Amino acid sequence: MQTTESATPPESLDELLTHLRKNFASYSSQFQAGVRYLLDHPREIPLLSMRKIAAGAGVKPATLVRLAQFLGFDGWQSLRELFVESVRGGPQPYTKRAKALIRVSGSRKMLSEMLEVQHRNLDVTGGNNGDSISVAVDLISSAANVYVAGFRSCFPVAFSFHYVYRLFRPTVHLIRGEAGTLEMDLRSLTKKDAVVVVSFAPYSMEILRVADAAHEAGCRVVALTDSTVAPIALRADCTLLFPVDSPSFFPSITAAVALSEALVEQLLAKKGKGAIKALEQSEDQLHQTGAYIPPQRHGSSEA
Repeated sequence: MQTTESATPPESLDELLTHLRKNFASYSSQFQAGVRYLLDHPREIPLLSMRKIAAGAGVKPATLVRLAQFLGFDGWQSLRELFVESVRGGPQPYTKRAKALIRVSGSRKMLSEMLEVQHRNLDVTGGNNGDSISVAVDLISSAANVYVAGFRSCFPVAFSFHYVYRLFRPTVHLIRGEAGTLEMDLRSLTKKDAVVVVSFAPYSMEILRVADAAHEAGCRVVALTDSTVAPIALRADCTLLFPVDSPSFFPSITAAVALSEALVEQLLAKKGKGAIKALEQSEDQLHQTGAYIPPQRHGSSEA
């Protein structure tokens, strides 16, 4: 009875995926179910546990182990490492993806595909963070101060988290690093604080400097990122994962924004009545200072 397909396993992700497609028809039904998931969801493999991948494929975890061994690997982790290495290598250049996008026609089709991918990103985010988000809430809520950092395309995620969280907690600070002042922003970090860092591949040098400084200061670090092997994840006490898949030329931050909003929601719930009082005060102040356009009076007309 043949227990392995080859004594030498594929050495790259492209080689593995090509091999799986070529030999798909010869596999058992259980192996086909596992292979189909690997082929259809390659970016999810570094993010999900073997148990969740097996559940998504409709097989038992042991089937994935046997599949890996059949392909010549010593176990599941060795096979998974090919997917992890692909993530480390970073996404395709934006220009290359943009050129491919130009060749696609039909705005309705493009919109439909974009929404479909975003729905899938949100589903994956929900499945990845059910347990870890409560850990993140505990770390953040118990800190004396909370610092938030995200640069370039991740800045909107960090800013939104900071803005909404600050509505009911004044000790939340956004690390900006404007005019080369990042070192000054990092001086105030202490072991009593928590730092929330947001980034995805290719990871910015600034966010790595923040994560390093927070780790050295003894802060609790919560990373919102795209992989468990992201540089900021390796320095974090808790990691929340989001996919960045997009049919467009640039990675998507939709799931990252949703994850940050879910985090703030749970932080509010944990704080309870104190958060409600602080939020009420913030709302009153915003209205009193003229931050919002007042609603028009019913029945009024312009002269």
